[in-house]
Amino acid sequence: MASMYQAALDEIGAVFARLDDSAVDEACARIARARRVVVFGGGRERLQIMGFAMRLYHMGRDVAVEGDMTTPPVGPGDLFIVTVGPGEISTALALLGVARDAGADIMVLTAQPQGRAAGYADFVLTIPAQTMADDQGDRVSILPMGSLYEGALFLLFEVMILKLRDRLGVTPELMRANHTNLE
Repeated sequence: MASMYQAALDEIGAVFARLDDSAVDEACARIARARRVVVFGGGRERLQIMGFAMRLYHMGRDVAVEGDMTTPPVGPGDLFIVTVGPGEISTALALLGVARDAGADIMVLTAQPQGRAAGYADFVLTIPAQTMADDQGDRVSILPMGSLYEGALFLLFEVMILKLRDRLGVTPELMRANHTNLE
């Protein structure tokens, strides 16, 4: 059984060995400059980006998750971050069009930079991991369907928070002070 854990860890490690860290730094710079950040993801990617939004909130950033009733409109000065690992899903494409028309800056995270979603983006962060778009064939991840991409998102977002914390001078104490007391 331990070999399955190690195989999954090795695959996630291989994703980060191929990831362009300078692109991650650029993504963090864009987040730091944004007046407001709104995030979107579908399915299990949504769970990962919601966790990222929570950490941005803990850092004191103005952030919302698209689909929540309290999501503000986006416009100039705002950053709309969309994760769409397989390159396109219909909901993401529709929302990207609305955000573009409203003048928001758009960042797309994807494993398929040639997909339609990337065409809407001002900046694309490519995460070189298997998704549902390429989970069949000769060499596939030990993890099912898009799990490799989703697992990589979790770790990527945590590292981005560390980079942003340093860039913005946010202390762990401030983050803790912004954590809910209703748990």
